[in-house]
Amino acid sequence: MIEISNLSKSYSTPKGTFEALRDINLHIKEGEIFGVIGPSGAGKSTLVKCINLLERADRGTIKIGGQLLSDLSESDLREQRRRIGMVFQGFNLLARRTVYGNVALPLEIAGVSPNEIKARVTHLLELVGLTHLADRFPNQISGGQKQRVGIARALANHPDVLLSDEATSALDPETTQSILALLRDINRRTGVTVILITHQMEVVRQICGRVAVLDGGKIIEQGDTLSVFSEPKHAVTRSMVSAATASDLTEETLSALNVRMNAMREQKPQARVVLWRLQMSGGDSGDLISTLTREQGITLVIVQARVEDIQGVPVGTMFVIAQADQQALNSAYQYISTHHATIQEISHEPATA
Repeated sequence: MIEISNLSKSYSTPKGTFEALRDINLHIKEGEIFGVIGPSGAGKSTLVKCINLLERADRGTIKIGGQLLSDLSESDLREQRRRIGMVFQGFNLLARRTVYGNVALPLEIAGVSPNEIKARVTHLLELVGLTHLADRFPNQISGGQKQRVGIARALANHPDVLLSDEATSALDPETTQSILALLRDINRRTGVTVILITHQMEVVRQICGRVAVLDGGKIIEQGDTLSVFSEPKHAVTRSMVSAATASDLTEETLSALNVRMNAMREQKPQARVVLWRLQMSGGDSGDLISTLTREQGITLVIVQARVEDIQGVPVGTMFVIAQADQQALNSAYQYISTHHATIQEISHEPATA
């Protein structure tokens, strides 16, 4: 559906050339919900502008539905833009137009007949659950309702692609959930391809089948959402996953664990004592722990455990203190790596004032 190849974009600044995007390669399938995530300044906004044709890349190509965008004339580009619906963080509704009028606007600009506009807007307001608010003005509805208007407006011209640019960032958690459910429902009912641009990892976790992580203008990691969450490869991704899942220990907890581990070392000087972070999918953590203690002869103390739902799959994160000789620990490492789980040894340097 969307093929982005070796895309690069730079800007001239008083301090020199700034590379906003560097060799971006993405393949987004028709009908999927795809997430692009990254911290502030990662290049997400520039990527959006390149996809919706507001910016032309310095190098590389973008194909949408097999059409190479760089080959299009200005008139063809305008037509192509109608195939891409945009949902914005700030809603961008016209204050002097009603809910109905805001949704109708792109159809009016496209020269659609009044009868067709009425039928289309009526259908869209029903789709987003705002039929009863058709005559209200933006200052008379809530933030979540404004975003629903924005989504309906973005769908007005039957787009092939729906670009959501930080659409939930300004919303409270409950409203965010309702908007995500709406986007999922629209994707299911219309088949529109959804590209979700966000810095909210928890949003990607809930709705996106695949995700690309952007940092410093480059894609540092991409894959199916479950794999990226359960086995993040890059430090930036690990940091974002930890923030979204609360899967890291606090400084205070780590300091307390150091005291406990030192006491265990004093009791068994011949054994090693380490802190592990285990992550596994499918909910088989009980069997894993049982095997390690029974067959590998390792003493395990569970410090913290939690389970997160990622695309309907339970992914567990567990912190354990492990005590055994080095050979047993090595065997455990090998066993864990072959049983759909990851293991990381946590070292802790106390913070200095």
